[in-house]
Amino acid sequence: MKMKTARIHAFGDASVISYDDVPRPRPDSGEVLLCVAATSFNPTEAALRAGLLQAFLPVDLPYTLGWDVAGTVAEIGPGTEGFAVGDRVVGRLEGAGAAAEYVRAPGALLVPAPASVPLTHAAALPVAGLTAWQAVFEHGKVTAGQRVLVNGAGGGVGGFVTQLAKHAGAEVIATASARSDQTVRRQGADHVIDYTAGPVTTALDGPVDTLLNLVPLNPHDAAALASAVRPGGRIVSIATPVEPPAGVTAMHMVARNDVAHLAALVDLVDAGQVTLDISASYPLADLADVHRLSEAGRIRGKVAIIP
Repeated sequence: MKMKTARIHAFGDASVISYDDVPRPRPDSGEVLLCVAATSFNPTEAALRAGLLQAFLPVDLPYTLGWDVAGTVAEIGPGTEGFAVGDRVVGRLEGAGAAAEYVRAPGALLVPAPASVPLTHAAALPVAGLTAWQAVFEHGKVTAGQRVLVNGAGGGVGGFVTQLAKHAGAEVIATASARSDQTVRRQGADHVIDYTAGPVTTALDGPVDTLLNLVPLNPHDAAALASAVRPGGRIVSIATPVEPPAGVTAMHMVARNDVAHLAALVDLVDAGQVTLDISASYPLADLADVHRLSEAGRIRGKVAIIP
């Protein structure tokens, strides 16, 4: 039996994404076969497609895109326990492959999907949500009463970072363009700075305890933002490493897969304390266009890809 996939056979621009018919896989021991409801686009996948990540994230070609997956269990591999056909699950795949109608997935990477949102929307949660959780709680150590600057709040990770920092009890100052202003405020930002209107530091009304940087920065802008962090404060960046001023702790992070964190995020979604900002949905056959939109800076929030 055949299925549709979105794969790359070579590195390059978005035109290298092809839509192939391949045999539907069968799950091995410890795995389930998922009927994919959706994957979601992550900008890092565009960099991978272009061949920019081979030094530290090598992949074999052909390579099926899609790290995030939300779907229903269609088949259970031998010896795999804890699942029933029809279960709604969500997870972050280690080897990608979710840009397809079906995907094999290790059961150990999956958790029950949120019951309160459409399954297609749940695909927005794993990569961006895990990155945000670890940035806010593990590395940023955000606690109640702190002032937190979220640089890049209008992006897919930024929406989760803003909500989780607010959930922790922080005063959240977010940078976003005008098109994301109202969304970022709904997500809990106490103050929104339009970074297109002038230097962010000029609009700040005082130092911050924590800077959570989610966007690439040139050295000048990185130094300016770092100067806003008080002595004893922290800088966490998921993009450009930021050199800290004296007395400030800084780190550059890459999120890891953690099903306990993912399950905690699902609980927050079902409790209504974290919302999923799906700005658009596209069919699998339009994935190349999504890559082009991202590279042109025309994507806000998270985009769902529907097989």
